[in-house]
Amino acid sequence: MAKKDAKKSKKKAKKNGKPKPTIAELLRVTPGFQLADVDPAATPGFSGDKKDAEKAMAAVRDEIDDLQERLYAGGRDGDGPAILLVVQGMDTAGKGGIMRHVVGTVDPQGVKLHAFKAPTAAERRHPFLWRIRRELPEPGYIGVFDRSHYEDVLVVRVHDLVPPATWSRRYGQINTFERSANAKGIHIIKVMLDISPDEQKKRLTERLDRPDKYWKFNPGDIDEREYWDHYMEAYQAMLEKTSTDENPWYVVPADHKWYARLAVQQLLLDELRSLDLQWPKADFDVKAQQKRLAAT
Repeated sequence: MAKKDAKKSKKKAKKNGKPKPTIAELLRVTPGFQLADVDPAATPGFSGDKKDAEKAMAAVRDEIDDLQERLYAGGRDGDGPAILLVVQGMDTAGKGGIMRHVVGTVDPQGVKLHAFKAPTAAERRHPFLWRIRRELPEPGYIGVFDRSHYEDVLVVRVHDLVPPATWSRRYGQINTFERSANAKGIHIIKVMLDISPDEQKKRLTERLDRPDKYWKFNPGDIDEREYWDHYMEAYQAMLEKTSTDENPWYVVPADHKWYARLAVQQLLLDELRSLDLQWPKADFDVKAQQKRLAAT
C-alpha cells in the first residue's frame, strides 16, 4: 500500500513540475523555525506505517554497509572524510534505539560512539569543548555523540549551572568549533529527537510497569519533567543560534520510534551518498602480487 501511495505521489509531483521534498528537506531547521509548531507524532516525508518503515530501512542497509566500508577503507591512510552524528533529545526520546537500529547496523570497527555524561571534576577544569575535541572521529570513521557539547547550552542553562553570560557565549564558540571540525574533513549531522510530554510519560510508565525495564528508569527523569517548558525554550534558542548553512539541525518527530529511526537512517545515508566515496587504489603492483600468489 505504501508503494502505491509513493508512486501516486511521484506522478503528482511530476505533473506539478515540483520534485517531492526529501525527509532531510522537511526536517531541516531554517530561518523562522519554531519548535512549538512541530507535531512530535508526525511522519514528514513518509506515508507508511511501522512495517513499511522497517522494510524501507532494510532495503537500504546493504547500500549503507557498502558506503561505510568505502569510508573506512579510504581513511586507512589517515586522510579522507569522517562523519559525526550528534543526537540530542529529552529523556526517553529514543536515543538508545537510534544507536541500536541505525548505528548498530553498520560495521562496528568503523564506528566511534561516545555517550557524554555530566563532566567530571577533571573535565570541569578545562574549557567545555575540551572533552568534545578528544572524541571527534578520525578519517574514515562514523563518530556518534549520544548527547554532546549541546548539553552545555541546555542542561547548564535550564539549571543555572553557569552564569547566563557564560552559556550565551557558547553558541558562537560551538559554531566556530564545528567549522573547524569541517575544515578537518568531518561532516556533521545534528539531530534533535522531538518527543511530546505525553509520550514521554507513557514511556516512563512502561519502565515502571516492567521489571525488565527498571534498569532504564531514573527517578531524576520525573524531576526533569518539571522543567519541560524551560527545556523547550533552551532547545529553541539552540536551534536558532547553531543551525547554520554548513551544519544545520534536523528536528525529527520522535513519538513514533520507527519513524525517528527511519529518518535518522535516511540522514546518514544522504550524507554518505554526498561524499562520492570511491575504493582506494592499490599502492602496489596488483599483477605482480597475483603472480607471486599463484607461485605459492
